[in-house]
Amino acid sequence: MTKDAATKPLTFKLFLEFIRLNAKTASAIPFILGLLYASYYFKSVDWLNSLIYFVAQMAIAFFVTGFNNVQDYKLAIDQHYRDTYNIIGREHLSPRRMLNLMLAFLVLACSLGLVLVWRTNLLLLFMGGAGIFITIFYTYGPIPFSRFPLGEILSGVAEGFGVFFITIYVNVAPQQLLGLFFDWPRFMVTGNLVTILILILVGLPNIFTVGNLMFADNMSDLQQDIRNQRFTLPYYLGIKHALTVYTWVLYLCFVSVTAGVILRVLPPESLLVWLTLPKLRKNIRIFKQRQIKESTFETAIQNLMLFQGVQIVALLLAILRTQVFS
Repeated sequence: MTKDAATKPLTFKLFLEFIRLNAKTASAIPFILGLLYASYYFKSVDWLNSLIYFVAQMAIAFFVTGFNNVQDYKLAIDQHYRDTYNIIGREHLSPRRMLNLMLAFLVLACSLGLVLVWRTNLLLLFMGGAGIFITIFYTYGPIPFSRFPLGEILSGVAEGFGVFFITIYVNVAPQQLLGLFFDWPRFMVTGNLVTILILILVGLPNIFTVGNLMFADNMSDLQQDIRNQRFTLPYYLGIKHALTVYTWVLYLCFVSVTAGVILRVLPPESLLVWLTLPKLRKNIRIFKQRQIKESTFETAIQNLMLFQGVQIVALLLAILRTQVFS
């Protein structure tokens, strides 16, 4: 009997668990914020481009989680983790079949990305290519990014800011933001530095909350990661210092939003995020007491959803206000 013949079929319920659908809402938030900010600040929305990118981005999100599960299974040194904790070993799934399924999602995302390059600007090819590179080599290769203290930073920048920025990019003319233009045999890259800096400021909460989600995940898995020789940032900082960084990174979200309102690149309604502070502080206290994947890690997801959810509501209110009084 072959190894694949001894495995179980993939049910829809197992597929949803394999790609961690419950965490994919967090993956969609930078996209939603980018779409709303393109409408609010640039007064520009291309619904077809947005739909194409949303499907591509979710396909990448599915690929990332599924591919990480496959790689964690293959690279696992702790046999107990491999057989009882990793979903492939626990549910007796075929690693080869799961990898092929995830590669299909990657092909779909890349194909849709090429359509967007054709519809927008060639520079998107390089931005998307950088994102795909990080996505693949996060858990693949001789030295995967996830096995040394870069995961949180790469996650925050690529998923938090990258998705936010590209969502705006596919909705706004490249002349307003950044573009690669040809006039054979010459070419030039032009951009608006002020606008890019504005987007970095507005996108900081995405970087902080998404990066902190990965940070909390790695703190919750610290002992298990050590057994599998996966040395993430909490290993080098130690739990005490890691929890301090985790706390202050969340507080920096409030600072960046307030700065955005003062500089008038975010609407006054964005100050509503301060209403989330008591709940976020409560969640931080709970997570500081115990870092457990099955229970307290949920507070990190709640923090992201609550803070960014209020940002979404604030932008919606600002768009409605400007339309009513315009």
